[in-house]
Amino acid sequence: MLTRREYLKNSALAAAACALPTSLLQAFESSKLMARAIPKTGEKLPIVGLGTSASFRQIADQQDVSALRDVMQTMLDNGGTVLDTAPSYGAAEQVAGQIARDAGMTDKIFWASKVNVAGRGGSRADERQARAQLEQSFKYLGKNPIDLIQVHNLGDLATQMPLLQELKEDGQIRYTGTTVTQTGRYAELEKAMRDHPLDFIGVDYALDNRTSAERVLPLAAELGIAVLVYVPFGRSSLFGRVSGMDVPVWAQEFGADTWGRFFIKYVAAHPAVTSVTPATSKAKHMLDNMGAAYGELPDAATRRKMEQLIDSLPG
Repeated sequence: MLTRREYLKNSALAAAACALPTSLLQAFESSKLMARAIPKTGEKLPIVGLGTSASFRQIADQQDVSALRDVMQTMLDNGGTVLDTAPSYGAAEQVAGQIARDAGMTDKIFWASKVNVAGRGGSRADERQARAQLEQSFKYLGKNPIDLIQVHNLGDLATQMPLLQELKEDGQIRYTGTTVTQTGRYAELEKAMRDHPLDFIGVDYALDNRTSAERVLPLAAELGIAVLVYVPFGRSSLFGRVSGMDVPVWAQEFGADTWGRFFIKYVAAHPAVTSVTPATSKAKHMLDNMGAAYGELPDAATRRKMEQLIDSLPG
């Protein structure tokens, strides 16, 4: 039986694998994938998954999507399962669903999609549009029940949350939630968390974007709501801030030999976070991202040290 190290050396990703630090290969080989429980059920999810916005979406809108097939296979081969998408991400939802069906991976993925038909609230027209969009998602993803559907950006909760709850009770959706990635709307998110029976929220959180840790993440922990984290690289701004810099030696203590794993491990270390879903269209980046789910996570003191480092750099 091949070890994970041997698998990587013999896979189509051999070049990417060989370029990774020895410590990451050792972490993969140990097969100690970190996972967190969904508070409402205890079901565990890997702490790192895949988002389909940004570069994934850009490739999905093109004719050749083979790179995305490699990305999804790399996630699954290294223990990941969570794939976050949305109808508003161009062709991402449709393409991801088709790739999964063609490769026989549909049932191996924890599918997290969204509904985002924002209207006046409560009208039959709004509900019809939302139902039509959800039916399209079921068709694209090819899985019933879909694991998670969230109301995208708090859109028309009055119409869409009762609809999602109805589908959950009918067994067509396993979990429901809502998302927002705008700091100015956190108060609305907090209200939704208190007013609706949410299983999940999706929110932005990064080393240079820590506002959600002040109130949103603690409230999620208090209410037993799972958290998917979006844009953990600060919408890529973090990579710009550390351009030309080496990852500090002390980060090797928790397996962060690359900046990508440095940033993801910081976010995943927050106890309220269930899974981090950075978007990528490159298998080598997916492999590096999955590496953050192995080894150790920084403790509270180390996280403060990480914050101080990033805060000391030009914004």
